[in-house]
Amino acid sequence: MFEDADSLAFLDHRPVFPGHVLLIPKAHVETLPELPISQGGAFLGNVQLLCASVEEAMNAQGTFVGVNNKVSQSVPHLHVHIVPRRRGDGLRGFFWPRRRYQNDVELSETRDRISQAAIRRAEASVKRKT
Repeated sequence: MFEDADSLAFLDHRPVFPGHVLLIPKAHVETLPELPISQGGAFLGNVQLLCASVEEAMNAQGTFVGVNNKVSQSVPHLHVHIVPRRRGDGLRGFFWPRRRYQNDVELSETRDRISQAAIRRAEASVKRKT
């Protein structure tokens, strides 16, 4: 279906809808955070290419793009789902129930924890490169 030096795409054997594609990196990585940053741009470029290709080929109105990391990841190898979408196709946003934050404090604390973790990881990444 699609292949380049670093990626391979194929149809999901249990598609949400016909045209549901999986894109994987050829080099083994289990989750998206493990994908080397140097490969991320090309990999995301292939996601973009396949989104447009699936939409065109399946006469879809759009696509859903998803990645499971560890939880609900049926195969321990990074794979991106690219699913054709149409209005009224029966999918409602994400595939799981959603809830609001209990209050502004919980929202703020959650935002701050993620921000601090991102800063630590970015700083560690810079240190590894030097």
